[in-house]
Amino acid sequence: QLARIQTDSVVEMLRELYPDLRFEIVAMSTTGDKILDTALSKIGEKSLFTKELENALERNEVDLVVHSLKDLPTSLPPGFTIGAVCKRENPLDAVVFHPKNCGKTLSLLPEKSVIGTSSLRRAAQLKKKFPQLEFRDIRGNLNTRLKKLDEKEDFGAIILAAAGLKRMGWENRIGQLLSPEDCLYAVGQGALAVEVRAKDQEILNMVSALHDADTVLCCIAERAFMKRLEGGCSVPVAVNTMLKDGQLYLTGAVYSLDGSDSLKETMQTSVNYPQQNEDGPNDDVQHVGITAKNVSGQAQEAAENLGVELASLLLSKGAKHILSVARQLNDA
Repeated sequence: QLARIQTDSVVEMLRELYPDLRFEIVAMSTTGDKILDTALSKIGEKSLFTKELENALERNEVDLVVHSLKDLPTSLPPGFTIGAVCKRENPLDAVVFHPKNCGKTLSLLPEKSVIGTSSLRRAAQLKKKFPQLEFRDIRGNLNTRLKKLDEKEDFGAIILAAAGLKRMGWENRIGQLLSPEDCLYAVGQGALAVEVRAKDQEILNMVSALHDADTVLCCIAERAFMKRLEGGCSVPVAVNTMLKDGQLYLTGAVYSLDGSDSLKETMQTSVNYPQQNEDGPNDDVQHVGITAKNVSGQAQEAAENLGVELASLLLSKGAKHILSVARQLNDA
């Protein structure tokens, strides 16, 4: 349902821009939708929610695919690109409480309360902050997870992305928003991406009108950070970005699985570059899988460099060790 709402919202924006075009929506399910009894981080497939969709794109059965940007790997298969990154919804994580815990916050839950999350990133940060709570895997789409929470007594609360709840119209279920001090969010969280064939100029030009420049720059920095760390959903990597007065601030962190070991740093760079309208050979430069023709190329480069430099700083301080231990423990 959420995937459908997200796709509808993108198609709606395109319809407004191109009233004489007809858009047909094709629904598909992916590997990630079908394997529901295993933790995401254990399935070990990079393109869990994207492969089937990319196959359809490759066969020209569809022309664009709408994803949650956080589901897209930092390296896309050859021939594909992210042609649009839409304006980001609130990227923070949210706590949804069991009806019996209504009005509480995580710190007020009874000791040993069980919190459901399928994200190693969320669990690692929250275990450290709330050692009195227990964290357990919960899988399924949003509807399924909320049902598991409400109808059983297994969980005291679950953690979900605020953006998904908002898009579903379930904002009233958010009992607590986790600030970046409590929990840094996932790379790309809250942003929608439109994936297209990299060589399909017509479609690329069409969807590029959906780019939100600020979101593009934040997400390029985040994805470059993740890529340099070689992170994925099997290791706890988290970020927080802010764009203010032409300065892009990126906070990035890596965690051990139990959150006891972590590294966190913040860096900034200027992205205050004018957009140049020169059609040259660099027209379709990709930055961590994103093609954004209508966003300043220099600004995109600065954002990408910021992500790489921040990751390199963490690596120089021992991030590789933390992540490889996390990976081994998770695989085990």
